[in-house]
Amino acid sequence: MTDPHAAVPEAASFHLDCRWQSAGPHSAGRLLFELRNLGAAPIEGFRLAFTTLRFAGRGAAADNARLLDRRGYFHEVAPPGGFRLAPGDVWRFSLGDIAGAPQHRGEGIASAYLTLAGGERPAVTVGDLRREAPEQGAATGPIVYALTPWPAEADLTPSDRLPGYLVPADGASVDELAAVSAVSALFRRLFPLEPVPFSLMALPGDRPLRFAHDAALGREAYRLDFQGEDILLTASGPAGRQYGLTALGQLRRGARAGCRFPAHGHILDQPRFSWRGSHLDTARRFFPVADVARFLDILAYLKLNVFHWHLSDDEAWRLDIRAFPELTAIGSTHGPDAALPPQIGGGRHPSGGCYSHAEVRALVAHAARLNIDIVPEIDIPGHSTAALAALPALVDPDEPADTYASVQGFANNALNPAVELTWSVLDAVFDDLAELFPSPHLHVGGDEVAEGAWLASPLARRLMADLGLDGTEALQSHFMRRVQAMLGRRGRKLAGWNEVANGGGVETDGTLLTVWQKAAIGAGLAARGYDIVMAPAEAYYLDMAQSGDWDEVGMSWAGATPLETTYAYEVGGDIPAGLLPRLRGVQSCIWTELIASRAHFNHLVFPRLAAVAEAGWTPPAEKDWERFRALCRFCPVL
Repeated sequence: MTDPHAAVPEAASFHLDCRWQSAGPHSAGRLLFELRNLGAAPIEGFRLAFTTLRFAGRGAAADNARLLDRRGYFHEVAPPGGFRLAPGDVWRFSLGDIAGAPQHRGEGIASAYLTLAGGERPAVTVGDLRREAPEQGAATGPIVYALTPWPAEADLTPSDRLPGYLVPADGASVDELAAVSAVSALFRRLFPLEPVPFSLMALPGDRPLRFAHDAALGREAYRLDFQGEDILLTASGPAGRQYGLTALGQLRRGARAGCRFPAHGHILDQPRFSWRGSHLDTARRFFPVADVARFLDILAYLKLNVFHWHLSDDEAWRLDIRAFPELTAIGSTHGPDAALPPQIGGGRHPSGGCYSHAEVRALVAHAARLNIDIVPEIDIPGHSTAALAALPALVDPDEPADTYASVQGFANNALNPAVELTWSVLDAVFDDLAELFPSPHLHVGGDEVAEGAWLASPLARRLMADLGLDGTEALQSHFMRRVQAMLGRRGRKLAGWNEVANGGGVETDGTLLTVWQKAAIGAGLAARGYDIVMAPAEAYYLDMAQSGDWDEVGMSWAGATPLETTYAYEVGGDIPAGLLPRLRGVQSCIWTELIASRAHFNHLVFPRLAAVAEAGWTPPAEKDWERFRALCRFCPVL
């Protein structure tokens, strides 16, 4: 079950912890609360509302709080009059007369929000219910540390004790506390049945976590030093701090499941590549906003930092464009009576879905909090059947139907550069993309333009004669160069699939090409001056079946791709050493023609996505197939 009003997690500037105190005059004990202000401004005159199974009596004995309301599991409390909660400060209070002694961690605070003096209601992150726990037992099992992707350098000695919660030590800044709260919330979203690794409420047996700053470390680098009971996390900024906290959370989560936690030693870590991405096709299959948000959470857990969002294709146009609402009103719906017929998996009932500007902004903000860059893709000039169906005036009226077809069987599916409306539509599309997505690159596709495209269009033939062009690829190059100039006027750089370089290509400066067809193509593009991201179909296309067995599910055109093949593929092996500076990184691709269910998605994508993540982060010399395979059980799923 998901909350329809919380499809994208909110940014929270407040954190509420709760501890059960069993001793005292009340038969079931008391609940002790700590509310922290992790924002930048003080608050006063506020009220705190929360829900908990172990509700307080209506006349509950409250300490340092006023119980304003209690109905069922709902409580509303306020601090004493004149109380002011400054940034970094804590309001501590307690309630007695609770309805029975808690028996499980999940019987604590289930949800909370504040009502400020002006009526605003900011979100509040909640921690696990804490208690005075008995001593942790001894750790057993082989010396395995649950870290995915594996760090660049790790020199660790295992502890013989299971760790308590990881708690920021006194003196942590508001930003550091907020980072711990945010990563704690990430783990709660991904693993809702497990205890979170962190708490902001310190109890005996917890591990103190200290922070340090080192400007010499890279933006995404971090260092962890395990010093007896203390842990020191050093980073130069938010991204490195997030990745260090994520690694600590993975270590503690694994230690509770048979792996080990370090007693001494260090991890010195930084990514191999700056571009560590995953593509997701939401055109062939619409993914609800909540699923996209969860996918972003999974990327963050695996230290992937680019989400390549495929928003249009022959099958559908998924992004609202203000100047041309027909693109989604018509181009996002399939059905027997719709402009677009059912495609794979479709049937007699209409289906569709699109993303509003408000939903996109929420997802972009969520990604930014996770240090992920969303790179949107509008796939042009080919793969445009949905756009052409929504806006028939984009078609040259004198071009005969069915004069060419794409490899997927869609006839006359390319935007025509000789139709003036094409450029009005693209102006509107790029205006909205530039407004919604802060990414320096906008991906414009450029792949699989069918041989013979436009050659039967009188308008296109006239344009080719005027420009002295001959053939589809030359006209596509002209199209893409004009698109590149349009992006440049909006302060954006062109990203596209490797076919963008065909027919003379585009200006190489600032251009980024995603190489999918054959890994060897990447070396040629790099030699021509293009920056490249490697996404070879034979290794990193996660919609491919994992074996050749008849009963296996998935696509087959690029062959079968077992997990070991994905893990073993070495992207640098196809690029000469002198051209490696052009290799920006790697990404997986998830095409969704055949992915009709969450179970199918999880079967295909995980843990192969973790294998791609390790290729983007871990130095080749530090990769270990047997270790990776053993840790695959810790990978989250959609």
